Amino acid sequence: MRAATLLGSRRAVSAALRRAGSASPAPAAATAAPALRRLTAAAATPPAAAPAVAARRLAPPRRFSAAAAPRAAGAAVAAPPAPPRSEVLTSDPANNVSEYIYSKMGTNLHLQPDHPICVIKQAIYDYFEATAPGLFKPFDGLHPVVSARANFDEVLVPADHVSRSPNDTYYVNADTVLRCHTSAHQTELLRAGHSGFLVTGDVYRRDSIDATHYPVFHQMEGVRVFGPEDWAAAGMGATEFAEKELKGALEGMARALFGDGIECRWVDAYFPFTEPSYELEIFFNGKWLEVLGCGVMQQSILDANHPGGSGKKAWAFGLGLERLAMVLFGISDIRLFWSGDERFLRQFKRGDLKARFKPYSKFPPCLKDMAFWVSPNFTENNLCELVRGIGGDLVEEVTLIDEFTNSKTGRTSNCYRITYRSMERSLTDEEVNSLQDRVRKAVSEELGVELR
Repeated sequence: MRAATLLGSRRAVSAALRRAGSASPAPAAATAAPALRRLTAAAATPPAAAPAVAARRLAPPRRFSAAAAPRAAGAAVAAPPAPPRSEVLTSDPANNVSEYIYSKMGTNLHLQPDHPICVIKQAIYDYFEATAPGLFKPFDGLHPVVSARANFDEVLVPADHVSRSPNDTYYVNADTVLRCHTSAHQTELLRAGHSGFLVTGDVYRRDSIDATHYPVFHQMEGVRVFGPEDWAAAGMGATEFAEKELKGALEGMARALFGDGIECRWVDAYFPFTEPSYELEIFFNGKWLEVLGCGVMQQSILDANHPGGSGKKAWAFGLGLERLAMVLFGISDIRLFWSGDERFLRQFKRGDLKARFKPYSKFPPCLKDMAFWVSPNFTENNLCELVRGIGGDLVEEVTLIDEFTNSKTGRTSNCYRITYRSMERSLTDEEVNSLQDRVRKAVSEELGVELR
């Protein structure tokens, strides 16, 4: 799982920079995106080895906006459907959304009451409702296709930030993206005058493939706005007061989820849209684990968007629900959240935070290595997109196992190991070989590498 759920943590940025290499955003969008889309469109019908994930969709498709009526914590909410395919998979040269990614839209795991993602979400909603009744308005039906301005500019993500690259973000066109964090809705809800809200939804990021990373996951954004009367009554400065309230609220949330005896600590961090910024860590199962990122909202965001914002102060946090669920329930593979397997789903019930995942039969892995001379179009994220588009959730992990540079030619060779494993059955050599042959062909044709 990502080290931080809010964009911009030093560790997350460093990791992304290592993966992105030196390719500039414009060439990546112009060359890799159409090729990737053609490849994954050809694989729109999953192979026999990769049964499609069942998605709960509503018809007819309709847009959801931030103006959706707020509801009390625990109340039912209409599930936002997948947007029309033609609105997401377009011929725009900047479009890099694949059929595989589109197939996940509208599944709404965070709205399925007994799903572990929803169990965690509802527990957090219940905590905030109990501590501040009626203050935090929940929004979990907002549309995942947002403007690049809302996703980046309005929350002060720098113009040269690595997260803006099509190597890391899914673009519908140059001005529209699949949200990569729920912070994309922060400013529109502030402009609507909300002084406390919780936003939950599916978010999308191009990333590596392993047991804790998935291109679609779920986040929750929380914001609370204070007025001068609040910090005056406490006899504190505005920033000091907001920071104190933030830490108190989030430590209380950690205790509500993990038990009263949980030990917490705060680590200084960096996020473009908060200052000061922190990460909350808990001591759980014998080690320190990062839970979320947060901070005091940058004053310029509040000033520009909230009515009377220049005289107010706010805090914000962002957390990944998969990360919390994997830690709390002991879930070992992020693909399980999407499996639809009753052996997994029946282990969880709404309101039960004491459930612990009991693994069922684990089928043997099939390992395939692939070595090649890299090309200017190659990045690890592009490789993972191609592999996922072909193998779907049969791909458990993609790992770089060897890298060297020829001292005479200056060319760099990478060797990646692809681990195929079904969570439902044993794979045959024939189907794995077929998938690997398609991967090798696609990597050569689409990313321009020279296979060895």
